[in-house]
Amino acid sequence: MLRVGLTGGYASGKSFVGRALGEMGCLLIQADELGHKVMAKGAEAYDAIVAEFGAGILSADGSIDRHKLGAIVFANPERLETLSAIVHPRVRARGRRIEEAFAAREPCGVCVTEAAILVETGSFREYDRLIVASCTEEQQVERAVLRDHLTREEVLNRLRRQMPLEQKVKYAHYVIDTSQTKEHTLDQTRMVYASLRSLEQPCDSEL
Repeated sequence: MLRVGLTGGYASGKSFVGRALGEMGCLLIQADELGHKVMAKGAEAYDAIVAEFGAGILSADGSIDRHKLGAIVFANPERLETLSAIVHPRVRARGRRIEEAFAAREPCGVCVTEAAILVETGSFREYDRLIVASCTEEQQVERAVLRDHLTREEVLNRLRRQMPLEQKVKYAHYVIDTSQTKEHTLDQTRMVYASLRSLEQPCDSEL
């Protein structure tokens, strides 16, 4: 199985690229989606998060209000680091289980893991190939304000917690420019997919 990391920055278009790769035949694992799942009421990270950040982050039904929690952690790097230390190991554990099940079914398949901070954490080194989705910072801000209904300052606070995209692309095997039309992004994604499929993939018939 070929393990591929897909990263970028906040609102850089990586999810659009990831969905396209999934439609082309890759298994797509979205770290953010897994993050939602491990933070759900009763899930792996729930109790530890509530113990650390208090009941003030909870909604009326007892679930974690991600907007309340985000307002705390994105304004304080130490609190963000604490949250990451709780959530990320549990996300990675879920991701590994999904990968293992996929490898058993399709030992010659392509598994793409989409996550925002693969480079920052150094975990990009665990993958056979790394894709970076890139656009301008102003486009990131515009997209995030429109999509997530945040203020410009809230978006900039989040971007400041991430490595700039121009630095991330230095680590990439493939860079997909998402700054133009969706069709332009899809054309590049198709080329990347063809390249991934052309690679000699390690296959184990005994998996």
